[in-house]
Amino acid sequence: MKKILLLSDTHSHVDESILKYAALADEVWHAGDIGSFAVTDAIEKIKPLRAVYGNIDDTKIRTQFPLHQRFNCEGVDVWITHIGGSPGRYNPEIKKEMNQNPPKLFICGHSHILKVMHDNKNQLLFMNPGAAGKYGFHKVRTMLRFVIDEKQIKDLEVIEFKR
Repeated sequence: MKKILLLSDTHSHVDESILKYAALADEVWHAGDIGSFAVTDAIEKIKPLRAVYGNIDDTKIRTQFPLHQRFNCEGVDVWITHIGGSPGRYNPEIKKEMNQNPPKLFICGHSHILKVMHDNKNQLLFMNPGAAGKYGFHKVRTMLRFVIDEKQIKDLEVIEFKR
């Protein structure tokens, strides 16, 4: 069983409210637009981190983190990227792979809009945690927390913070 904290679009912002939830997780996953190593360094001091770079991330961050992460967690095939689109409107650059070899859990960021939905065509769960940072049009900062246990994704929670 793994407790996961999922965040995205921190845009260089990290604070005690984010780190408090990170401490309660087994792993933290960041779906891009990190902004600064201060974010990843603070999280990595507390828990293991999996992250991808986003469109605002500089060359240094892009050398440290990949564009895509595809891995297995507790029997669940997971794919994390930053600009992935959403069910029915996937990014053209990933659409072929998505149709030929879909994961069980597809995660992206970029939109700053929290969205969790089932993709019936590809038989997967789609997650976008919204934005945990303070930069952007969103009015509420959000993250997701969930458990992966014996191939099951369960106990999903939305975490909200004031900007």
